[in-house]
Amino acid sequence: MKKLIVAAVMALGIFNASAQNKIGYINTDELIGVMPETDKADKEMDEYRQSLAVQGQDMMKDLSFKDSVFVKDSAKYSPSMKEIKRKELVDLYQKVQNWQNQAQEMYNQEAQKKLMPIRNKALDAIKAVAKESGYSYVLDINSVIVAPPGDDILSLVKKKLGIKDTPAAPGGAPRN
Repeated sequence: MKKLIVAAVMALGIFNASAQNKIGYINTDELIGVMPETDKADKEMDEYRQSLAVQGQDMMKDLSFKDSVFVKDSAKYSPSMKEIKRKELVDLYQKVQNWQNQAQEMYNQEAQKKLMPIRNKALDAIKAVAKESGYSYVLDINSVIVAPPGDDILSLVKKKLGIKDTPAAPGGAPRN
C-alpha cells in the first residue's frame, strides 16, 4: 500500500511538472520581414541582382559582337584560324549559357550572407523573450502542423527588438 501511495505521489508530481510548461509560437518569417535590417538587405540584394543581370547582358553583347565579326570576316580566315575563332565562339556561348546558373548560385550565397545575421538576431530575441517570459517551448508556426494551445509571442519579440507592433493582417490568427 505504501508503494502505491509513493507511486501515485510521484505520478502527480510528473503531471504537475509537465502542466507548468508554457508553450509559445511565433512566425519567424513575419518577424524577419518587419525587422528594419531586412529592408536594407532587400535593397542591397536588388542592387546585386541588377549588377549580375548587367554582367549577363554584357556577356551576351560580347558574344553577339564576336559572332557578327566572325560571320563577316570568316571568308578572310585560314581554315586553322577559322577553327580557333569558332572554338572561341563556342566557349563564349557556353559561358553565357552557364551564366544564369552561376549568377543564381552567387545570388543565393550573397543572400545567405546578408540574411544570416538578421536571422540570428531574431532567434536571439526569441530565446531572450522565451527565457524572460518563462516559455519552455517556442514553436515556429510555419513548421508546426498540430500543436497544443500556446501563446503568440510575436508582439513580445517585436517589443524586445524595438519594432513598433502593428495590427495583424486578416487570416493571421493563431493556430491552436
